[in-house]
Amino acid sequence: MKKAFLLLLALSVFAGVGYRLYAQKRGSPDEPASPIVVYGNVDIRDVSLGFRVSGRIAAVLCEEGDRIGKGQVVAVLDKKPFLDEVALYTALLREAEVARNKAEKPFLRRAALTKIGAISAEERDDAEAARDEAQARFASAEARLAQANTNLSDTEILAPDEGIILTRIREPGAVLAAGEPVCVLALDSPVWVRSYIDEPNLGRVFPGQKATILTDSGREYEGQIGFISPQAEFTPKTVETAQLRTDLVYRLRVIVDNPDKGLRQGMPVTVRIARKGG
Repeated sequence: MKKAFLLLLALSVFAGVGYRLYAQKRGSPDEPASPIVVYGNVDIRDVSLGFRVSGRIAAVLCEEGDRIGKGQVVAVLDKKPFLDEVALYTALLREAEVARNKAEKPFLRRAALTKIGAISAEERDDAEAARDEAQARFASAEARLAQANTNLSDTEILAPDEGIILTRIREPGAVLAAGEPVCVLALDSPVWVRSYIDEPNLGRVFPGQKATILTDSGREYEGQIGFISPQAEFTPKTVETAQLRTDLVYRLRVIVDNPDKGLRQGMPVTVRIARKGG
């Protein structure tokens, strides 16, 4: 009886030790699973700012490193040619308006005379054609004036959003073709981390999943997974872990809140993703 009791006690001890080792290996159900850790680099969207019209630069109102607000004027072209164009088409519009009004009166008069048989229908049709031609010239002049005003407004570059001037490319006096960049603006948002995850962990992540982003200086930011690539690819050379270099991985885009503007383009970071269901 005593031997049986000792044997039962030994089996209980071994079972307890085995379960503890198993639980440590698999993770206790009462403890949250350890996060998935991946590595990546910060991506910040930038915009090349240029004029939609050609002309000579009158002023560049920013320097590299300047913080720019949404709608702030960044650069201005010489406006004189555009103001002259607006004045020209304004005068042409007035001329076309006078011609339209002048052509309207004969048409109305001939239309009335046609009804009483004083003139032929052909004469009325000639007056109507002249009236319609004058109206078409007026509409054309109106459209050209609208285009001239649009071109005038395009002599100023307005920042599309808040950000920092990354590069100042051109200087006052330079003559530009339409679309040539004058400066590059790095936008404050969106900011994301480009990272990669291996196939075994792919099923544990999903869009909208919360993540914590850590910089090498110890700063911590909150974010969430915004995009998971549907296609596998070989690990890029920027990922330095030996295990991942030869594996197929999937690209992640982690959208990051950046309230203190402390994240910079290309900055290496660590991303901790809470396990699904953990």
